[in-house]
Formats: sequence, structure tokens, C-alpha cells
Amino acid sequence: MTTPKAVIFTFFLCLFIGCQVKTKEKIVEPSTLDRPNVIFILADDYGIMDSQAYAEKFTGAKSSEMFYETPNIDRLIREGVAFSQAYSNQLCSPTRASILTGKYAGRLGFTTAMPPRETYYNQNLPTPEGYFPNDVLVHSDNIFIEQALLNGISNSAVSSGTAIDNGKDEISIAEALKDYHSAFIGKWHVGGFGAKGYQPADQGFEPLAWFDAGGSVYYDWKKDWDNKIKTRFPKMPQDQSEIGDSGEETGEEYLTDDLTIQALNFIDKRAKTKEKPFFLYFSHFAVHSPYQGQKDEIDYFESKSTKGWNNQKDPTYAAMIKSMDNSVGQILKKLEETGLDRNTLIIFMSDNGGIDSKITPNGDGTDNSPFLGGKACLTEGGIRVPLIFRWPGKIKEGQWVDVPVDCTDIYPTILEAANYDAKAIVHENVLDGQSIFPLLSDVENIHKSYSKETHYWHYPFNVIYNSPYEPFALTPHSAIRDGDYKLIFDWYGRFYLYNIETDPFEKNNLATEMPKLKNTLFQKLMTWTSVNIEKRYWPKINPDYNSNNEVRDEPFNDIFSQFK
Repeated sequence: MTTPKAVIFTFFLCLFIGCQVKTKEKIVEPSTLDRPNVIFILADDYGIMDSQAYAEKFTGAKSSEMFYETPNIDRLIREGVAFSQAYSNQLCSPTRASILTGKYAGRLGFTTAMPPRETYYNQNLPTPEGYFPNDVLVHSDNIFIEQALLNGISNSAVSSGTAIDNGKDEISIAEALKDYHSAFIGKWHVGGFGAKGYQPADQGFEPLAWFDAGGSVYYDWKKDWDNKIKTRFPKMPQDQSEIGDSGEETGEEYLTDDLTIQALNFIDKRAKTKEKPFFLYFSHFAVHSPYQGQKDEIDYFESKSTKGWNNQKDPTYAAMIKSMDNSVGQILKKLEETGLDRNTLIIFMSDNGGIDSKITPNGDGTDNSPFLGGKACLTEGGIRVPLIFRWPGKIKEGQWVDVPVDCTDIYPTILEAANYDAKAIVHENVLDGQSIFPLLSDVENIHKSYSKETHYWHYPFNVIYNSPYEPFALTPHSAIRDGDYKLIFDWYGRFYLYNIETDPFEKNNLATEMPKLKNTLFQKLMTWTSVNIEKRYWPKINPDYNSNNEVRDEPFNDIFSQFK
């Protein structure tokens, strides 16, 4: 048992190690009364190689050689701390659920992201015991080859304490920041497709402009966002759909620009009132499809001489990145104009890897090379994402952190930056995340203040995207990274083991060469999965599977049923 003296010693040791910040003269400790403003910018489908500074980090190429342009995101890196091994989930809704709660998405039932799907709630059906009311009834892609496995299901809304949640109520990051003015802008997609009681306002945010969907058109979007008619789910037991709200009129015709003005107006208002610090969660739809850019930007990239660098060649996609990067620049400028710059922590992240054109059915998207795969994959191209922190005068500048971290860490990190004790708000055994705030000063983790060694992913779906290993649809996958090694378990019965520290581009599968390590990591992964993932979120064997029709060279091998 930990003694009171040990607790006090540990507290002050952590305060000394983890909360050190940088000035021009020396490293100093902030006052415990400091309450910085926090702006969390979440990009959508933005790949690890889509930022010029990240691409330079991993390839050594010069920014001038590249096709995409990200001067403002690169500025965040020059003036802050960037993480080279930050992990999201393979798709957006699971990542958003993890950011909102500090928990692994699978524990919350979030296993995938979906267009609107039928749930127990929106079909006005009784919720089976132990289920979430916003569990989907079924989710599948149009895959026409023989499938040995059937999909699991997914939750679609983070519990908010409504009457139908049966006592389940996740403490959102906004609710945890109890003396902050928290606001939300943009893509929500964790609210059960417009279910009453699960939208930003129900999770502690002032909703400024938002839409509870996976994607949005970038022109003429307001009619969808403001539509209250229950056209899609007429059986929903509520008077109207709560799918979104386009917010104040800005006069902007392009969605990314409109949301940016909404953010700038909020910052202006907070600069004038100043009665409490603010937390702005700015969740872009960019660069998610549909691919729609602004004409002048598209024309510029269409004729750019570096078109095709790293197989990045879509001028519309490049234009969408440029608009989002401009948004970051406008926020930086607004903070300087209002005098809030030096007391505002900016965090920039993507919700999953970029859509890799090499594995998508229509060839759209970006290219994550030299990383393997993209969105929907558990290879590095699908889950390794940009993560940047900037806080002038308070954290180191121009530094890279090579320690692996994941999206569950965002929640406790924001709380520590705001001088909250995450463990006092959420019981220490509940959070999966660990604060990475100390790494912003101790970038090499010399003091081992970040001790999390293991990270987990779970994706129980057959997916229309092709596997990065073969020209067929992805089968259900789960993964574990433990120290330097990552094991991907294909529920079809295959393993992929990599030393990510020496082989970040996943070229050398060590599963056959290191069977003992493979088995150890597999047992650890399945033990965690058995304890934390309800069985309805597992894939299952297709009773109608005909192995004679299997297109893959390797036969299906059931090695997971023993864990059920």
C-alpha cells in the first residue's frame, strides 16, 4: 500500500518533472493556478505524410519538392513539440470516442465508423440487457467474395447519462474541465446519427456549429445540418432529429472557411469576457470526402510542377489540405491579435490515417508511402498520425518526441495542462490514457514520466478497402503494440509481427522468425480483448462459409473461438 508520504513525494516529483516549461532564460514551473486556454484541432482522414514537416521527417525530402503545402501546420511544429509515433484508431468515430473519454474505443463499444445505420434506439426497439441503446443492428460493406467471418457490431453514441443509458454516463473531457467554457465546432459522429441526448450540448459543450455524421458536403451544407425532420429514422422516439446545427451566418460559401470564422468569432468573444478559460474543440470535416475544394486552389495545384511527388497528385485533395492549413494560420493570427497567444495551448491531431489511394476501390485519396496501408488498416499508415502541441513560452520549441503514444492520452494530457488531477475526476483504473504533458519538456522521456508501454486496437469488420497485403477486401483485425514490437492479428488466422522501432514501414514480418514473441503478444492481445471487448463486438464464423469458394491462397484458420 502506498503511504501518504510517498503520495506527497510522488506528487511533487511529478510536478517538478512533468510540469516544467521553457522560457528564454531557463526552465520554470508554472503556477498551480495557471489555467491555459486550450484549442484542440482535429483533422479528418489527414495522413501522416500529408504535412510537409512530417514528410521531411520520414523521407529527408525538402518541402520545396513536395506537392501538398502546409506552412501553418509546419509552424506549429517549429514553435512546439511534434510526436513521430502518435496513434489514433483506424477510423474516425472510435478515435473521437477515445478523445472524448480517455478510454480505448473498444471498451465503449466503438469498433468502427458508419454512415447512418439502424440502432435499437432509432428503430424504437427494446435494448437487450447489457447492450447500448445506440448499438447498431448490423453493419456491412458490399463485399462479393466468399467471407469466412461475419462482422461484429458497433456502438454509435457515447453514453451521456440519459434515462435509457441505464446508469452509464461517460465523463467527457468538457465535463471534466468543469471551470472551463467548452465549445464544439464541426464533425461530431459519436451521437447515434442524431439521437436525442447524445450531442455536443449533452456532453458539456456549447455547440457552435456541428453535424453528427461521418462526412459533409463542403458547399450548400446547411440544409442537411439544419434538417430536423426524421426522414431517415421516422421511428426515433423523439420529436425531431438532432443531427446538427449550422450555427451563426458567416457569409462563407466553403465549409472549412465557415467553421474557421465560427472559431475566430468564439475566440474574439472569449478574449473580451475573460471570466474563465476556454476549451475549443475544433473538429474539421477536412479532408474527408466528398473531395471538394475551392476553384482557385484547385487550379493552383493542377499546374504545380511538383504534382506527383510521393504519388500525391490529386489537386482537389491538395486544395482541401491548403484550406485547412489556412484555417490553422488564421487561428494563430487571431490569438496574437487578441493577446491570448501565450496563454493558449494548441493541439493538432488527425483522427486516423489518410485514405491511401493504393488500397481504395476507386483509387481516390492520398499516398501514405513509405508507411504501409491507410485508413481502415492497422498497419502504420492507417493509425500513425500527426500530433502537435504548441504553447509559446511554456513548452519546448522545435522538438520531436519519438515515444509511442495514443489518442486515449489526449484526455488526461489536457487535464494536466489545465492543472487538474485526472485521477480525482475519473477513477485511476478507468482511464486508459496517460498524460503526455511531461513529454513536452522531457522530450526523450529521460525521467520515464510517461510509462505506458502497451497500446491496443480492435476492428471486427470485413471492409471494402483492399488489404495492404493482398488484392482482396480487408478481414477483421486486432493489434497490440508492446514496446518496440507490434503484432497484427488477422482473425482469418494470420499474423504480422514487426519491430516498429527498426522497421517503421513494416517491410519485414517477423511472425515466423520469432514465434515465441508472436505467441506471447497474441495471448496478451486476446486476454485484453476477452476482458475489455464485449462478445457482440467480436467477429464470428460465417456458418454458410464455403471454403471451396475461397479466393485467398491460405485457408481460414479459426484460432480465436477458444477465447470465447
